[in-house]
Amino acid sequence: MTKKTKSAVAALTLAAALAPATAADAATIAGSGSSANTPYIEALFKEYKKVDKTNTFTFLPNNGNAGAKDVQEGRSAFAIQTRAPLPSDSGLSYSKLFLDALTISVHPSNKLSNISTAQTKDIYTAKTTEWSALPDSGLTSPIAAFGRPATAGLFTFFTAAVLEGAATATSVTPVDKDGEVAVAVSKNPAGIGYIGLANSKPAAGVKRLSVNGTPATPSTIKSLKYPLSRYSWIVLPAENPNKAAVKFADWIRSSYEAGQVLTKLGAVPAFNAKKPAKGKKKSKK
Repeated sequence: MTKKTKSAVAALTLAAALAPATAADAATIAGSGSSANTPYIEALFKEYKKVDKTNTFTFLPNNGNAGAKDVQEGRSAFAIQTRAPLPSDSGLSYSKLFLDALTISVHPSNKLSNISTAQTKDIYTAKTTEWSALPDSGLTSPIAAFGRPATAGLFTFFTAAVLEGAATATSVTPVDKDGEVAVAVSKNPAGIGYIGLANSKPAAGVKRLSVNGTPATPSTIKSLKYPLSRYSWIVLPAENPNKAAVKFADWIRSSYEAGQVLTKLGAVPAFNAKKPAKGKKKSKK
């Protein structure tokens, strides 16, 4: 090969390396997991498109435990989980993304404003079945308790944090998706449910209760004073994770822009930059 030919090849190689990604380079990065985190993930996808214009991210809200299993079995590149890792999560890597919380919510007509974890446990183990046992509720009707199936990370979190490992009573109605629990409680004056922060706003037609005297606010969640504060996690394969998924996770937990998205939707950034990176302007809201 002549010097002239070598120079031409080198130039072509450099040009290819510097060229913008084309449609042929694009990939679809499939994720799955927590339905409680779906409002956050959808908004984060939209904002991240400004950073990664090549790849397309999709998310199946089939619940946190199911999502982790998807990653284990190679069906998803990543999962969003609402509980901490367990011994059953072999072959997986868990990383904290941001702070969130589980709420205990009731129908707005319920006069109750606070509930203890002990009282909640009694309801979900059927030791307490009538609202008359909680006089501040202003109700005397049977309690209609709504929960989640075992595929949900929040089911595992609630079982550990509130039920202390006890089994959920068969009288509790399991509801597949987090948002659907809010819908069920909003339609039933005797209802109570454990619901993620994003799906328990007043617009959802439910009323959050303080737990052990502490409301779920950004400050009480960040300080972990609210009893049901928790992290949301990203789950990746422990070996050879998808590079685009790793970059997305790093952006969620560290960027100013992701922090703004999370704050707007009610989550609590734990690791995000407080200011935009140099050269970037604050986005107008």
